[in-house]
Amino acid sequence: MLTTLTVILVIVAVAILGLIAYAATRPDTFEMTRSMNINSRPEEIFPLIANLRVMDKWNPFVKADPAIKLTYSGPESGVGATNVFEGNNKVGSGSIAITEAAAPSKIVMQLDMIKPMRAHNRVDFTLVPRGDTTNVTWTMSGRQPLIAKVMTIFIDCDKMVGGQFEKGLADLKAIAESKASLNLLATG
Repeated sequence: MLTTLTVILVIVAVAILGLIAYAATRPDTFEMTRSMNINSRPEEIFPLIANLRVMDKWNPFVKADPAIKLTYSGPESGVGATNVFEGNNKVGSGSIAITEAAAPSKIVMQLDMIKPMRAHNRVDFTLVPRGDTTNVTWTMSGRQPLIAKVMTIFIDCDKMVGGQFEKGLADLKAIAESKASLNLLATG
């Protein structure tokens, strides 16, 4: 006869296997996107993204850790500009590098996370003029390993990361629509 403990262990094992089987059916890739209209020309917004030092003034992921360690290398802006970061548990550690820059409409970055979980994601910023405004879109995409698929069952990553994108775009908007952008570009 099975003991109560054995029955519980079997139920837990079946539940875990069911969870893993369900997670395995989820997509192998992900994409998160947020957009905002900014009352500024693409030529004025582009340098606020293509220069990582300037970007880090409005980047919500950097702002989440006042003690973050940032190490910049490569050119000041554009392709090859790189930032290695080491932050708290909200930020993690890794690097981001600009891999493509087509002024004033597109910037592509490679985000390589080490902590809290290894990941290699693509980050795209597109700037599309619309009359007197520019629609800025921030997208992150990448592969989704099994552990990430399991996590997305319990955590709405699109809402969590997308919320940060929304904060960042709002800060970018505030800077781009004010004279603060000129000061940021002058001081880097």
